[in-house]
Amino acid sequence: MKKYALIGHPLGHSLSPEIHTRLMKLGGVDGSYELLDIPPEELEARYTALAELDGFNATIPHKVGIIPYCTRLDMSAERFGSVNCVKNGEEKVGYNTDVFGFSRSIDMLGVTLASRVLVIGCGGVGRMIASEAAYQGGDVTVAVLPDFLADAESTIDHAKSVIPGVKLRTAVINSGTLSALDIAGEKFDLLINASPVGMFPKTDACPCSDEVISLCGSVFDVIYNPKETLLYRKAKGMGKPAMTGMAMLVLQAAAAQEIWNGIRFADGDLKQLISDMEAMI
Repeated sequence: MKKYALIGHPLGHSLSPEIHTRLMKLGGVDGSYELLDIPPEELEARYTALAELDGFNATIPHKVGIIPYCTRLDMSAERFGSVNCVKNGEEKVGYNTDVFGFSRSIDMLGVTLASRVLVIGCGGVGRMIASEAAYQGGDVTVAVLPDFLADAESTIDHAKSVIPGVKLRTAVINSGTLSALDIAGEKFDLLINASPVGMFPKTDACPCSDEVISLCGSVFDVIYNPKETLLYRKAKGMGKPAMTGMAMLVLQAAAAQEIWNGIRFADGDLKQLISDMEAMI
């Protein structure tokens, strides 16, 4: 039996074991997937046991801390300086399957990143999303609160040093919620919420005004709990294509299984799994 795990701290309830178990069943893999709560100060002592697994995922706070333990990094991890998937073997190779899950979710939404993209938030996932959208040819604006402007500018500087010619700029959220004034009334093809605004249990919050939503062609919210965020409901109410983050969660897990076991999943199976996971929330 192959053995896999998710490491992080703290680890509360996670859908990852259920998702990976379902994916392994679809792929005919005899394997198990467990949760390992590992404080950062214990990572070094417990790495020997991790190296004996066939592979593992890493979440906060280990996405950067695990890098020194990798023999090498795949381009997906090297580009963003973040690892969330490790394949063990003669080499310990670090990947970033979050980017695969994000890109495939946008494909499923039926839009392209090579367009005008507005990203709200510049935390770990926001940095990856903004950089990947720019890498794929997007003209990207990153909207952040004043306290996070330096982080956003640092992300932009790094992206420009790694990917010359990318189009990235910042916008400042002046009143806690992104307004049309903050973006000078510009229109965008795609709005992405990469902030925690609207996440359970504060489900009555929206990261931007209705006017901002009206200026955007499609909406992607990385939040998957609740399965329908207020931003998602507002966008759908305006007749806009919209998606929340469960697809990204499932598709990044599918990418990990592809890396670990060489599995290729049918789109219909993945869509069904996404629906099933949403029903569990």
